[in-house]
Amino acid sequence: MSSRMSPRTPLRVSRLSPSRPAAAAAVFALALGLCAAPAHAEADHPFRDPSLPLQQRIDDLLGRLTLEEKVSWLHQYQPAVDRLGIGLFKTGTEALHGVAWSTDVDNGGNVVTAQGTVFPQAVGLASTWNPDLVRKVGSAVGDEARGYHSENPRVWGLQLWAPVVNLLRDPRWGRNEEGYSEDPLLTGAISTAYGRGIQGDDPDHLKAAPVLKHYMANNNEVRRDTTNSSLRPRVMNEYEIPAFKAAISADAATGVMTSYNLVNGRPATVTDLDSSVRRWTDRTLFNVSDANGPNNLTASQKYFATQPEAAAAMIKAGVDSFTVDNTDGGPTVASVNAALAQGLITEKDIDRTVGNILGVRFRLGEFDPDGGPYGKITKSVVDSPEHRRLNRQAATEAMVLLKNGGRTLPLEASKKVAVVGPLARTLYTDWYSGKLPYQVTPLDGIKERAAATVATEGADRIALKAGGRYITAGTGPGGDLRLSGTTAGEAEQFDVFDWGEGVVTLRSVANGKYVSRANWSTLANTQDQPTGWFVQEQFTLEAQADGSTLLRYAGYETAESWFGPNVYVRAAADGALSLTTAENATRFTKETVRSGIDEAVAAAKNADAAVVVVGSMPFINGREAHDRTDLDLAEGQEALVEAVHAANPNTVVVLENSYPTTIDRLAEKVPAILWTTHAGAETGHALADVLYGAANPAGRLTQTWPRAGTELPDILDYDIIKTGSTYLYSEDKPLYAFGHGLSYTTFGYQGLRATPRGDGFEVKVKVTNTGSRAGDEVVQLYTRQHSSRVEQPLRQLRGFERVHLAPGESKAVTFTLKKADLALWDVTRGRFAVEASAHDVLVGSASDRIHQRTTIRVGGERIPDRDLTRATRAADFDDYAGIELVDETKAAGDAVEAASGEWIAFSGADLGRGVTGITLGVAASAASSVEVRLGSPTGRLLGAVAVPATGGIYRWSTATAPLARVSGRHDVYLVARGDLRIKDLILTR
Repeated sequence: MSSRMSPRTPLRVSRLSPSRPAAAAAVFALALGLCAAPAHAEADHPFRDPSLPLQQRIDDLLGRLTLEEKVSWLHQYQPAVDRLGIGLFKTGTEALHGVAWSTDVDNGGNVVTAQGTVFPQAVGLASTWNPDLVRKVGSAVGDEARGYHSENPRVWGLQLWAPVVNLLRDPRWGRNEEGYSEDPLLTGAISTAYGRGIQGDDPDHLKAAPVLKHYMANNNEVRRDTTNSSLRPRVMNEYEIPAFKAAISADAATGVMTSYNLVNGRPATVTDLDSSVRRWTDRTLFNVSDANGPNNLTASQKYFATQPEAAAAMIKAGVDSFTVDNTDGGPTVASVNAALAQGLITEKDIDRTVGNILGVRFRLGEFDPDGGPYGKITKSVVDSPEHRRLNRQAATEAMVLLKNGGRTLPLEASKKVAVVGPLARTLYTDWYSGKLPYQVTPLDGIKERAAATVATEGADRIALKAGGRYITAGTGPGGDLRLSGTTAGEAEQFDVFDWGEGVVTLRSVANGKYVSRANWSTLANTQDQPTGWFVQEQFTLEAQADGSTLLRYAGYETAESWFGPNVYVRAAADGALSLTTAENATRFTKETVRSGIDEAVAAAKNADAAVVVVGSMPFINGREAHDRTDLDLAEGQEALVEAVHAANPNTVVVLENSYPTTIDRLAEKVPAILWTTHAGAETGHALADVLYGAANPAGRLTQTWPRAGTELPDILDYDIIKTGSTYLYSEDKPLYAFGHGLSYTTFGYQGLRATPRGDGFEVKVKVTNTGSRAGDEVVQLYTRQHSSRVEQPLRQLRGFERVHLAPGESKAVTFTLKKADLALWDVTRGRFAVEASAHDVLVGSASDRIHQRTTIRVGGERIPDRDLTRATRAADFDDYAGIELVDETKAAGDAVEAASGEWIAFSGADLGRGVTGITLGVAASAASSVEVRLGSPTGRLLGAVAVPATGGIYRWSTATAPLARVSGRHDVYLVARGDLRIKDLILTR
């Protein structure tokens, strides 16, 4: 998330309010000691000598800080230490796809938005499948972060909260636009590239410090601070961890941000980072909490009784910085001091944490006399011509040609084109975007290429009338809407844009601004685009049985418990508009001044080709705190496309959004479909480059696009193996497969060979451009294991390379497939293991377009039968039904929580010459029991273990029972009867 937001509470409203009194800001700043400029310090302190070893400098400065000063540095705003000449250090500048925004400590924590290079959204950057390009993008972002920092280091910190590496296992996730892929290898490669670019190439210094978000298993927004991501060991170790480990182990990131959710019953804010993330690198990591995460521990999560307990647990877990209470470090300081006083932590714990912070601050050059090798970068780099060119390249390479029937594309420049659709003449930014310094819209880009254009947004233009008067908007900058107009002039007219599920936005014809409830009272036409934490530009037009229309306000805050029932618009006698209940709402007559579809059809008929630009509005169609309920294109937009196509069969659909979309009907009808994310200021140029063939599209999908009607698992179920999710395990036939993307040329594959080399294989294939245009092919390597103790992926990406080939040119593409890459997590022994098996080696242009295949024999081991006569963790089951993985203690360990009828199974247990008893580690609030069965949850009953109430879920005890003697090899099932937790088991002879 961010420094400016906290989940679930409406307090964020006052936090963002620009009208917050300046006096309050001063109080916050004075309390932290941030207002005074650092005093001159002795230049000869060893910590300021860059020739000394880093650890020596850290130790010197750490030894000069008082305990009070060290504790104060655990808050997001680390105050100045004037006596040492040390200034404020602020964590967390947002930089997901360009420098986006930060918060101003001198202005009450209000948001300051950057106006620089906004690159394509993260999922778009990944769709380039080009780590070299993404590294250049990261470098540009690092440069611009330095540029802003040089102008105001108190606002623009150099710890950048990016990239987001959460896996895109469910396309309904509201933050899909922020991630890279459903695949951990691709996610790891792109995040590593972006992080390396941000950091720069100096081995000892950082241009900026990237922090990976959000550790871990954070892929739902619904109840995101209280939901539990239940991760069985294989999903944890084979899927979730690799996405984060790649960049950390490559030293391409300097820390992680903990996520809001619980992981196996324990809040991620206190999940042990020292025994996981910090073991992946020898570099010092500087880890942070997500905004308000520390307070969630005692509030929504109720995991600790007091804030000192929570603070101590965070520090012990390896979290170094508390992102909480906006600019006010006072509560953090108080809770940490109380934890010290209560003996929950020691000064040694504080020193370790501050040492982690300093490890990154020193590498940023903060304590070097000249600011280090990146200290001379200035604001001149922001939105530079070089960055504009790079942005255009990134936006171009990110575009994915989904369909191109009858060689509809590329278009001929000599033809007249109708440019149609709600996104044709606008560019939208998102929650983690900066401001666009300029805009090249799709229409702008096409107009530069086409001989002639005719354009329309295809939006209905309406007026709303009641009692002989029309709703009238303000002119100029806009103002309050009133029911006052007697005729339907421009001030009474509104363009209606459909974003799906009945939600529309209303743009005033009077001034081109959107109707909003931004002042929290009446309605006004004052907003350039829908925006804000609570998106107050959302409405529905509800047709009534009597032919009238109710205007309902549908802003995100209406779902909050504090909002109340008043969501319908009522006009008072004097024309003032307010919100009321449905029964008291004004019934309007909706007059259609102009039909958007009729206008679009007329334009299409008057052109040689039509380009219809449709898609999403990033602040409306799912985003932080709001998941999608479906993946459909808005009904009105789909109807627009169908009408234009009926009028002009030579129709191209440009789909501009950031998630898989169920466009089955359009995919059947229209000849060409091109997909792009919201791609920044150069969108129009990039789009025109592709549409007219100046660039040959080579973007590839990083997610599976399901067909309409595909039943997706519960968004809270993270077990991709059990649910058969993602391209790895799904047997559903997708609309577009993982890795899909077309080109204007064709490619041939020949001569695949997989040759043993060292501890692995060299995989080589020849790729030839068999068409008439130069182009890029993304060569993708997959494997599939033939036999295994466990269910294996249907196919799994093992490597990829984007190669450029001239017509007729060939290139040998070589991959290194390490034997260790083929390992699975063996739950019987708690480690990775490579099984002896044959593997298919598959090379192609998408996961469903394999052009060459061969088979290799991989030497490995046979995973032995389970030995349940040794202590076995319950969480290391092989199969289950209904259970949830939870925390054994608040500090460490996983356990199984089961309700009556739920079960876990342990496959292939060798019971030897016989077992006659069982001992369980259990915890229960009430008496219950566990049945021990063979073969299935209803199979042969060996016995039942009575589990007494232990006094609570963390009060562990042992429960034993005799079993009917059984020997040999069996699948053993533990079936709960009643509610309980199980941490381990052992069968006795």
